[in-house]
Amino acid sequence: MKTVAVVGTFDTKADEYSFISNLIKQLGLNVFLIHVGAFEAKIDVDVNNSEVVGAAGYNIAEIVQKKDRSLATEAAAKGLEILLPKLFKEGRFDGVISLGGTGGTSIATPAMRALPIGVPKVMVSTVASGNTAQYVGTSDVIMVPSIVDVAGLNSISTIIFKNAVTMIAGMLQLSEKIQNNVKQKKPIIAATMFGVTTPCVNMAREFFEKKGYEVLVFHATGTGGKTMESLIDSGFIDGVFDLTTTEWCDEIVGGILNAGPHRCEAAAKNKIPQVVSVGALDMVNFGPYDTVPEQFKKRNLYKHNPTTTLMRTTVDEIKLIAEKLAEKFNMATEKTCLVLPLKGVSMIDAEGQPFYGPEEDKVLFDILRAKVNRKVIEIIEFNNHINDETFAIAAAQKLIDLIEK
Repeated sequence: MKTVAVVGTFDTKADEYSFISNLIKQLGLNVFLIHVGAFEAKIDVDVNNSEVVGAAGYNIAEIVQKKDRSLATEAAAKGLEILLPKLFKEGRFDGVISLGGTGGTSIATPAMRALPIGVPKVMVSTVASGNTAQYVGTSDVIMVPSIVDVAGLNSISTIIFKNAVTMIAGMLQLSEKIQNNVKQKKPIIAATMFGVTTPCVNMAREFFEKKGYEVLVFHATGTGGKTMESLIDSGFIDGVFDLTTTEWCDEIVGGILNAGPHRCEAAAKNKIPQVVSVGALDMVNFGPYDTVPEQFKKRNLYKHNPTTTLMRTTVDEIKLIAEKLAEKFNMATEKTCLVLPLKGVSMIDAEGQPFYGPEEDKVLFDILRAKVNRKVIEIIEFNNHINDETFAIAAAQKLIDLIEK
């Protein structure tokens, strides 16, 4: 029998939690109660608040004594984010549901995001109709608008709660029936692409598919890189074709499409075969032309489209980017290859194009040659542009070799 974890504050009357717990049981599922309130639970729970906050090094008695709501929320959120994945790995529950306003949503969703993709996660929230990026991130948390406040029961909230419970029950009870009808899984390759590296990745994707692989393409816009890293960490990916590492330009220089400081780590940490490259490292991304920061107005700018302005990276910026990439690539302990396209790293980094930069590219290649650990990482250089078919197919075949050897 499947079990649903119910994350809530059980130190009040909390009729809404009793209501959804009873619904879950009526649908033939077990309930696993996790108490994240500041005070002692008024009902029997499976995990109490002292255990939750203790996972992050806090003491529940000290939190109660300080009467600081912000501290209590922070401690519960940090503790649950550590504890919930651990409880899932122990087999204590199969899916999770919670209710909340801004506070409850801030406590529950970081922990939901820490669970593997595919684990049912439902958050009934008063903030679900707004910008939910900070709550969902790159995960598959399902946000359900509560319509009215989640405190107590009324004719509207009971409908919403019933729908939410039915939703998670369906995901748990019916998913296996659907899975039985899915075709046999192909090995999955994650590939990164940008508009200016599209020809390369499209040629490689077709090559992979002919060889029996499924390819997931991620647009390197910040969210794309984060999502790919998350899927790798969750165990969905068999090989990584990370040819477009441009998000590091935005991270280091200050563009708008950065993927955060942990980009290019997941494959190495999880020992996933990977072919990496330097696609679109010639550019930093901004919005419309008039949004480019004043300090960059005199730089080499290119209007990619009405909503996107690109800025050519300088030699000094390339040095920092290359050093950071080498640091990330060197996290790998096996099955990693760096492929270098010596004739240009993007569609507009080619002779006659606006970002053609032989000097900048030479600095990029020289630093990577010097800094990358060749005892672990193979470097293959091609006297080709990144969008040449020769480069695309050779890089793709190299990844297949790393996966299959």
